[in-house]
Amino acid sequence: MANLSIRFAQKADCGLILHFIEGIAEFEKLGHLVEATIPKIKEHLFGPKAVAECLLAFENEVAVGFALFFHNYSTFVSKPGIYLEDLFIDPNHRGKGYGKALLLNLIDLAKERNCGRVEWSVLDWNEHAIKFYESLGATPMNGWTVYRITLSQNN
Repeated sequence: MANLSIRFAQKADCGLILHFIEGIAEFEKLGHLVEATIPKIKEHLFGPKAVAECLLAFENEVAVGFALFFHNYSTFVSKPGIYLEDLFIDPNHRGKGYGKALLLNLIDLAKERNCGRVEWSVLDWNEHAIKFYESLGATPMNGWTVYRITLSQNN
């Protein structure tokens, strides 16, 4: 890995975070669903009631990817957990171990925060990501189906 560094995002990084959100949405063929804006990111990641955090990966000071996550809670293990909402590496920088480094950094953070688990979802068709996650020891939660109620398209 050529001079990789990982750090927590700061307010000044909101445009960069939006860029990565748009990148993952395009990759997942869901760009039409993106409602994220710099002001919304600023509010939700850095405002008084912040609900998520973000790690940024840099190669020689060039941003190459991000991991956006938030805490959840497991009643069964009676500990907080981390839910990885998005992990994205710029296509020009894939295959260099940056995704692995971000995920391992997040796992270390979860251990530091005494979390019981790190969880995420992956699209069924994303075989490359599935193989990547399984190579790190992740296991699919077979028997569980994700449900969603979308509250608004504009708020």
